[in-house]
Amino acid sequence: MRRIGIIGAGRFGLSLAESLAEAGQEVLLLDRNGSLVQKARDIVEQAVQGDATDARTLDEAGLRECDVAVVAIGSNIEASTLATANCKELGIETVVAKATSELHGKILQKIGADQVIFPDHESAHRLARSLANRGAFDLLEISEGCSIAEINVPESCVDKTLAQADLRNKTGVTVLCIRRQDENPKKPRAIMIPGPNDQIHADDKLIVFGTTKQIDELNAQT
Repeated sequence: MRRIGIIGAGRFGLSLAESLAEAGQEVLLLDRNGSLVQKARDIVEQAVQGDATDARTLDEAGLRECDVAVVAIGSNIEASTLATANCKELGIETVVAKATSELHGKILQKIGADQVIFPDHESAHRLARSLANRGAFDLLEISEGCSIAEINVPESCVDKTLAQADLRNKTGVTVLCIRRQDENPKKPRAIMIPGPNDQIHADDKLIVFGTTKQIDELNAQT
């Protein structure tokens, strides 16, 4: 279980918190609005009232102990920027920041955000699924209940050929392609369309298609 901090209890932040809580994650939510914090206490394990632009407030609230921090502040670009910088200063491993425009996104990247999201393009539910499932690097829901995702290789498939792994018959998930690390780690991963006799390596990434439930179950084996 991961400890995930969310800064901002607006519509996006609350929806994200609810999805993560339903997925069994430990959620810490912080907002300066007392009524929103009170509402969040019915949803998450811990909700704290405070100003995210103050690094000491974030530290005292427990953000330093979070594996991931999501800065879900919306229209206040200054507060969003300061909160993101404070999270990086606290040494939080992964900081995800919500942007309201391309320029805002570039600013957040410049100050160290590990991932920038645009709520018009990504739903809170999708982000929650990605954060809750450590192995899933990304998941794209292409129709109701069906998704394409990138996952780590399940232990049962390591050093087996695609035919031997037989994931389609065993899990219902189809392997579309494999992303394999080049011998030079500085180079990007190569994309390969595997045949039945191609071997799956432990450090590969699998691009798979299936129902969201099937992918979640397979990802749990990684």
